[in-house]
Amino acid sequence: MTTTNDFKVKTERLIDDLKAVCAQYGLGNDGNEFKIITQAFLYKFLNDKFARAVKQEDAKLAKADKDWAKKLGEYKADEYEFLMMQLDPNVARLKPEHLIPALYHRQNEANFATLFDNTLTEIAMLNAELFSVLTSGGQKLTLFDKLSGFVTDQKDAFCKAIVNKLADSFSFEAIFEEKFDFFANIFEYLIKDYNSNSGGKYAEYFTPHAVATIMAKCLVTDEVSNVTCYDPSAGSGTLLMNLAHAIGEEKCTIYSQDISQKSSGLLRLNLILNGLVSSIPHIVKGNTIEHPYHKDDKGNLDKFDYIVSNPPFKLDFSDYRDDIDSKENKERFFAGIPKIPKKDKDKMAIYELFIQHIMYSLTEKGKAAIVLPTGFITAQSGIDKKIRQKLVEEKMLRGVVSMPSNIFATTGTNVSILFIDKENKGDVVLIDASNLGEKVKEGKNQKTKLSVAEEGQIIDTFNRKAAVEDFSVVVSYDDIKAKNYSLSAGQYFEVKIEYVDITQAEFDAKLKGFEANLKELFGESKKLEGEIMKNTKTLNFDWK
Repeated sequence: MTTTNDFKVKTERLIDDLKAVCAQYGLGNDGNEFKIITQAFLYKFLNDKFARAVKQEDAKLAKADKDWAKKLGEYKADEYEFLMMQLDPNVARLKPEHLIPALYHRQNEANFATLFDNTLTEIAMLNAELFSVLTSGGQKLTLFDKLSGFVTDQKDAFCKAIVNKLADSFSFEAIFEEKFDFFANIFEYLIKDYNSNSGGKYAEYFTPHAVATIMAKCLVTDEVSNVTCYDPSAGSGTLLMNLAHAIGEEKCTIYSQDISQKSSGLLRLNLILNGLVSSIPHIVKGNTIEHPYHKDDKGNLDKFDYIVSNPPFKLDFSDYRDDIDSKENKERFFAGIPKIPKKDKDKMAIYELFIQHIMYSLTEKGKAAIVLPTGFITAQSGIDKKIRQKLVEEKMLRGVVSMPSNIFATTGTNVSILFIDKENKGDVVLIDASNLGEKVKEGKNQKTKLSVAEEGQIIDTFNRKAAVEDFSVVVSYDDIKAKNYSLSAGQYFEVKIEYVDITQAEFDAKLKGFEANLKELFGESKKLEGEIMKNTKTLNFDWK
C-alpha cells in the first residue's frame, strides 16, 4: 500500500525531474523556469483530478484501469458531453486529446511542440471562467503559457521531455482525499527556489508556517460557516491557506489582491491544490492601495469577516502618493499618508496604509491579523500612534504577539502580529515571545525556528487571555491609554524586588561587615594617596 509519505517522495522526485529537463535545455535558474515547472506540474495535477472524477462517475472508465484514456477517446460526442455534465463544477474539463496519455502517444509527430502548446492553450480557454485570474483593469490571466516559447531551439525535444516525465510518473488519484497538510508541503517544495528576494522589489516571501499557524489559530476560535477571507497583499497565499484550513475550506470564500502577477499565479496554483477552485475568480492582480478592486454594487469597498496580511513594510509609492491623498480616501486612510522623503524613497512606510485599509475593510464583527514591524507597537508619534489610538478608543483590539528576532530568515526586522477584533470590548492580551525559538542557519542567513510546543504555548496563552510571568499580560483599554497607547508587553511587566527575611542580629552583623570593609577600603585609599604624592615629588622636567 502506498503511504502519504511515498506520494510526497514521488511528487518531489517529479518536480526535480522537471527541473532537470529545464537545466538540460538551458533553462536552469532562468527567469522563466518557475513558469515551466509550475505549469507542467499543474497540467499533470488537472489530468489526474479529471481522471479520478470521470472514473467515479463512469464505471466503464473505472474498469478500464490504465486504458481509461483510450476508452474515453472512443466515446461519441453526446456520451462525452453527458459525462461532463455529471462532473463537479470545480473539476477542469478536458477533451480526450488533451490527456497526457494522448500526447504521449503522439510525441513522434512533426511539430510536437506546437501540438503541446495548443493543448495547453485549449485547456486554458475551455476552463477560462473557472481558472482565470483577473487584473484590476478587467483583463484575464489564463492558466497556461506556450511553454515551448521559453526555449530558443530543440522545441520539440523539450516538450517531449516534459510529457515523458509526466507520463512516466505516478498518479495523484489515490491521494486526493488528503487535505491541507499534504498539499501545503508539496506547494512549498514546488516553488521553494522561486520565492526569494531575487524577484526584485515586489519579491514574494514565504510567511513562516509558525507565524501563519499562530495567526490562523488565534483568529479562528469558534465554529463558523459561510464567511469571507481576504488578504490585500496575498503573495503566494500561505496566510490565506492556513486561515481557510482553520475555518474549513468548504465554509469560506477567499478574496485577494496583490500587485505581483507572479504572486497571483502562485496563489491560483495554491487554491487549486487545496480544493478552493471556486475562489479563483476573486483573485486579483493589482495595486490594493491605489486601486482596491473588491467593491459592492454601489462602488463601496467590500467588507470581510476575516483578514490576514503580511504586507510590505517599506516601499516607494511616491509615484501615486498624491493620487491616494484625496477626499474619497480620507475615511480609509484616517491616520494619514506618509510624506515623500527627499531621499530613501524606498523606505516609505507603506505598511501604515495596509493597516488602515484592513481596518476599513472589516465587517462589524470582523477579525484581522497583521504582521508588522515591532516598532509600530511603541512609536510615540505619527501615523503609527494614531492607528493604535483608534484601535483602543473604538475597542477593536484583541492583542499583540511580539515574535522572536529573525523569525523571517530574509529580513532582520523584528516583527509582531497585531490582532484586531471589532467585538472585543474587554481585556487585551499582550505577549512577548522574543525569548522563544531555536537559532538555525538557513542558507547564509540565521533564522529563529519555533517548535510545535512553542507555537501551542503562544496560541493557548493568547486564546485563554492568560497572564504568564515574563511572557504575557492581560490589560484593559484604560491601562493601554495610561501607557501612552503602548502595545509592548514588556512595558506592563511588574518590576520585582526580592525580599529576604532576616533577624535584627543578622542585620547588625551584615552592617558591621559592611563598615569593616569600608574602613579597609578607605585605609587602602589613604595609603595609595600617600604613595602618589610621594612619587610626584621625585618628578622633574628635563627640557634637553
